[in-house]
Amino acid sequence: MKCSVIILNWNGAEMLRQYLPSVLTANRRQPIADIIVADNGSTDNSLEVLAKEFPTAKTIVLDKNYGFAEGYNRAIEQVDSEYVVLLNSDVEVTEYWLSPLLDYLQANPDVAAVQPKIRSWRKREYFEHAGAAGGYVNALGYPYCRGRVLFYVEKDHGQYDTIKDVDWTTGACMCVRTQVYKDSGGLDAAFFAHMEEIDLCWRMRNKGWRLACVPQSTVYHLGGGSLAYDNPRKTYLNFRNNLLMIYKNHPCRWIVLSLRWVLDYVAALMFLLIGRTGSAKAICSARHDYRIMRKNYN
Repeated sequence: MKCSVIILNWNGAEMLRQYLPSVLTANRRQPIADIIVADNGSTDNSLEVLAKEFPTAKTIVLDKNYGFAEGYNRAIEQVDSEYVVLLNSDVEVTEYWLSPLLDYLQANPDVAAVQPKIRSWRKREYFEHAGAAGGYVNALGYPYCRGRVLFYVEKDHGQYDTIKDVDWTTGACMCVRTQVYKDSGGLDAAFFAHMEEIDLCWRMRNKGWRLACVPQSTVYHLGGGSLAYDNPRKTYLNFRNNLLMIYKNHPCRWIVLSLRWVLDYVAALMFLLIGRTGSAKAICSARHDYRIMRKNYN
């Protein structure tokens, strides 16, 4: 097959039961990809469920939980397809979701990666937070999307149904040229999870590649399957990884990082004022660890 759809799973047996059938059904109707579940060291019955209930899905078994970033890197090293799709385990696909993505990549050899339109699985007429209709990064390094700014998501009225170049494509459903993924260094394993796909996309763009959202394809994403938006661990990863991403990629990094020093501590103060002490501490820890980790990128 020219394409491999890789679903990274960690202790997600029930997620597989809920969402994998849509992927397998779509591929039976239009068999254009290998469907692979990469198990990230699960300790539940995921592998048993796959063997008994989804025998047509191929499996890659990793020896431990490597996190989202390194888990995908290790899985992608084991496939030789021209294109690979990073697909979250909590995504329901539509009938012909994959062909518009592959068609656009094949017709545009200067495009490294594409994403579909991401709508909410719970509120199906609305965009979903993780990716919506394509991602951008503002001058201060903050990511946002067409159809979503901060925690506000729009209802999909077809307002973003044109194919458009973007700054980043979501890791919830990213179709990427396999060799470009590898040549760009893959996802940064040090990130573990959150914003690693934005960092990868930034690196690909710095190499001259384009990225696009192809809204002729639509999928539905549950979202929040790993960490809730207000979980301090998620706050920590988002702030730390965002700073690392800016340090690695931004052409005016020192100016931006100086401004972010102020803005991050203002954010920590705001969390303190509304009683989210854990999130305030998470920002301080993120800044501390960023200062240590950035030495690895000099």
